[in-house]
Amino acid sequence: MKPIFVRGISQQFRLTLAIFLSVVLLIANDRLDPIRQSISSVLSPLQYLANVPGLLLDWSADSIATRNMLAQQNKELLRQQLMMSERLQRFEHLRQENVRLRALLGSPVHMDARKVVAEVMEVASDPFRHYVVLNHGARTGVFVGQSVVDAQGVVGQVVEVSELTSRVLLVTDPTHGIPVRITRNDVRAMAQGTGDIDEIELRHVAKSTDIVVGDLLVTSGLGQRFPEGYPVARVMKISRDAGQSYSVISAQPLAALDRIRYVLLIWPDDNLDDLPSSIHSEISTIDNPSVEPETQDEGSQ
Repeated sequence: MKPIFVRGISQQFRLTLAIFLSVVLLIANDRLDPIRQSISSVLSPLQYLANVPGLLLDWSADSIATRNMLAQQNKELLRQQLMMSERLQRFEHLRQENVRLRALLGSPVHMDARKVVAEVMEVASDPFRHYVVLNHGARTGVFVGQSVVDAQGVVGQVVEVSELTSRVLLVTDPTHGIPVRITRNDVRAMAQGTGDIDEIELRHVAKSTDIVVGDLLVTSGLGQRFPEGYPVARVMKISRDAGQSYSVISAQPLAALDRIRYVLLIWPDDNLDDLPSSIHSEISTIDNPSVEPETQDEGSQ
């Protein structure tokens, strides 16, 4: 008759065997590295194969997300295009109305200024002078006193011209002044640079002058240096001290003067005849992108 409970391997023997195997594995660990590397090399294709479903799933998710993002961007761009089209239609109506009003008042119509894109090559390292150097000079037709603007507003004016480059004095330079007017009520003033890249000030403005924070300053056209209507700055701070004869008005330039890279050189209409023939096709293309330079030249001939 067999016993119900069979006695197995003793616990002491199991413990001794485990300790012995542990010691053997610790000693042979360094010698097993080549074997592990060989096994890993053999199993690497299987690992890549096992990851294929996950990679396919991630790629599909990214593709779907990208398509959804593009679809949303497309809808947003279409919405913005419709809004811009509607705004352009209103602006065209306002432009025609403005032309009729000028005709009634006998005021000359301001023609669109010619312009050329220029790139900033150098920025002044002197903290007391604010100027940049552009990659266009006398060969392009640049002249001293020429207006320079960027996508947001007035940058400054050309003060020095060489054959291939020109130096532009920024509106924030302490020696620069620009006549401006307030779009809200047509009040005129003189904006002077302060030496701070983010600030200009209106000087000799009476305390009773109607100026409030947020007013937009644009070029007034006085002095025949800057064309009329270009944005310059926005009023940020007004101080009317009882002990002072005039108000202290600070404004922030709209142009990104601390990070400008591309600017526009503006030509008044009466200076177009002085431009080199090589630049006429360039500025004509900027004003009328649908016309190729070669076609423009043939038409002029």
